[in-house]
Amino acid sequence: MSSESETAGRDDLDAQVAAGDPFALFGEWLKLAGTKEPNDPNAMALATTGADGLPDVRMVLLKGFDENGFVFYTNTQSQKGGELAENMQAAGVLHWKSLRRQVRFRGPVDLVTAEEADAYFASRPRDSRIGAWASQQSRPLESRFALEKAVAKQAARFAIGEVPRPDYWTGFRIRPVYIEFWMDRPFRLHDRHVFRRERPEGSWATQRLYP
Repeated sequence: MSSESETAGRDDLDAQVAAGDPFALFGEWLKLAGTKEPNDPNAMALATTGADGLPDVRMVLLKGFDENGFVFYTNTQSQKGGELAENMQAAGVLHWKSLRRQVRFRGPVDLVTAEEADAYFASRPRDSRIGAWASQQSRPLESRFALEKAVAKQAARFAIGEVPRPDYWTGFRIRPVYIEFWMDRPFRLHDRHVFRRERPEGSWATQRLYP
């Protein structure tokens, strides 16, 4: 049975789309997901494609959004970092099973500023910051013990001092030219509303799609 808030969401979706601000609508859905999803309402499937044209997808955490786009952080020497270096375009989707809703988007990708990356890195738990130094993300690992040894080495290196952001660790911002809001409806006759624009600085046009 749908909750009252979910039913209301269905009733006013057309009005929210007509308002023309997909980021405001996304913020409302993400806030609602924060009250409903048991774990990580900001979990996002991220798709990238390298020079070989073969796509990859994995789960990451969405760490920020505004009218400029959707932000996640990673090791630039990881597999996704390498693919982004070859092709600075990406797509993401957040699916909230408890709400029966999802949002997907795609567009070109920019690096966040060094100041943004520093501020977010400093907000992470200390052990996570040490882990960013210890992990050679996506590269072969001979054993779990080797990882634990690397973590211990970096923990001793920084002792009780500050743990700075590694140069190879930063954030990426997907600047969407396409955002789709999907809401479950009975008999798979779902609601699909799309925002499109030709470039990240452009104006949005909206359209309803067949399910």
